[in-house]
Amino acid sequence: MARTTPTLRVLSRSDLAGVPITPADVLHAVEGAYLALSAGESDNPRKLSVAHPDGWSVAYAMLGRDGRRRVVAMKTSYKFDPGHDRTTKRYYTTITLYDDTTGNPIALMDCERVGALRTPAVSALLVRETVRRGARSVLLIGTGTQGRHALPFLLTANPQLDRLMLYGTHPDGIAEVRRMLADFDKDAELELVEDPRAAAGRADVVLAAAGPATSAAVEAADLAPGTVTVLVGYGLAPSALSEADLVVATSAEQMTLTGKDMAGPDGVLRGADAELAGLLSRTARARRTDNDRIFVYNSGLVLTDIAVADALAQRAIAEGRGTEVALWD
Repeated sequence: MARTTPTLRVLSRSDLAGVPITPADVLHAVEGAYLALSAGESDNPRKLSVAHPDGWSVAYAMLGRDGRRRVVAMKTSYKFDPGHDRTTKRYYTTITLYDDTTGNPIALMDCERVGALRTPAVSALLVRETVRRGARSVLLIGTGTQGRHALPFLLTANPQLDRLMLYGTHPDGIAEVRRMLADFDKDAELELVEDPRAAAGRADVVLAAAGPATSAAVEAADLAPGTVTVLVGYGLAPSALSEADLVVATSAEQMTLTGKDMAGPDGVLRGADAELAGLLSRTARARRTDNDRIFVYNSGLVLTDIAVADALAQRAIAEGRGTEVALWD
């Protein structure tokens, strides 16, 4: 019998833009990926990278195997940024999925929406596992992609949080944060703050998701006892890490590689006391008392990309989206 030539579904950014998926769906996929990793069912090797010696470009390759979904994938990203400004910057990221049950390819897809969904989901789970009892208030710093998606995910995983503050400097970004929050909960109220350091003292959770140009830099001294600070982008000073009672990371290894700008005054980057996979599987513990100030470092883990990408791809394919390509014909 002749072997059928496999095909690959190519899913563009526009193909994926309208695929319906809820924060709860994404949270379920991401948590499952971490639990599979903790149980030893999945593999998440260290990423590979190459960079131009003059800093013009940087590229990454990340391979992973999700043992519960039975999916193997390769994610790649490439950033070209010779002028270090938005007019010259180019950034492309893709992920290729393979069915590890049948051996067939699933999809080659743009990864922008995957990243926009999985990162706030991870932050929401990190908060859920570290927040103190009775916590209600949140300060969100930043109104870019991560800031705009943050609150619906955070509130899905932590519905007790009902005092919402936002620090941002871009009117369009602020409007988008408001719109996405209203789409999730039309009754939710959002307070704009002008001084993030002062507002941090009133927050049980500080989620720093600003871009590198932000002037916000919340210090440890600005934080009340029991506060959880989550670093996704920028907005926290190194003291928030070096003076924390406990440090949690999605990956302790990745934090040592990508968190060097958070080193203390002695130039040493403090290590993580626990990882999210251990907290979710109850093999590790983050909070000892309600007064512990906990610093959380959210860096990418390819297994979460795989889980969200697979969930999106299955929905997109079921709707007939994308282009079927006989790549190996």
